Formats: sequence, structure tokens, C-alpha cells
Amino acid sequence: MSFVVRVLINGVAIWFATLVLSGLTIVGADSDLEQALIILLIALVFGIVNAVVKPIVAVLSIPLYILTLGLFTLVVNALMLMLTAWITEQTSWGLRIDNFGTAVLGALIISVVSFVLSVIIPGSRRD
Repeated sequence: MSFVVRVLINGVAIWFATLVLSGLTIVGADSDLEQALIILLIALVFGIVNAVVKPIVAVLSIPLYILTLGLFTLVVNALMLMLTAWITEQTSWGLRIDNFGTAVLGALIISVVSFVLSVIIPGSRRD
């Protein structure tokens, strides 16, 4: 149940980021229902990428985390978002990101919105 709530939270965060940033768009949606389903699928792919790839990248980039006092986290989060966009764009639906700067801002917005929603929604965080 916690995984489903996390996917929903990530979906809301991705949706909000696409509203705020013009360079972050959802591709392949003709109606609002299709857009909602596509956002949920993107959130699912984003969750899998963060669960599988991000720990490997984090371990390999420990020196950069230390050197930048943790600010390299923004770059890693942007890369995970760009990887999600690349994976989903291989189909007829997906997330499109214009450039790396948009990816950094999008990752920052998604992180903040996800954190706020995780605090607000009961049962979304593991105890």
C-alpha cells in the first residue's frame, strides 16, 4: 500500500512540475483521463528508476557528494528525471524535458512537492 501512495505522490509532484515549468511536458495525452494515466505511469517509471539506478549512481559519486557538500544531489536527481523521460519517450507517451536546466528545476520541484505531500499524507512514510 505504501508503494501505491508513493507513486500517487510522485504523480502529483510530476503533474505540478509540468504546470510550473514550460520545458517539462507530458506527451501523448489527448484527454484529461489519458493525461492522468500517463502521469501515473511516468511516476511508476520514476519510482523504479529511483529504486534501482539512483543507489548505484549515489555510491559511485560519493566523492562528488563530499566535494560539493551534498549539492551534487540536485544533479543526480535531474539525471534520474532525464533517464525517466528518455525511457518513457521510447513509447508513444511520456515526459519531455527541453534541457538540463529544466531537469534540475523539475527535480527540485518534484523533490519539494513530494516531501511536503509525504509529511501531510498519513501512512505515506515508513515508520
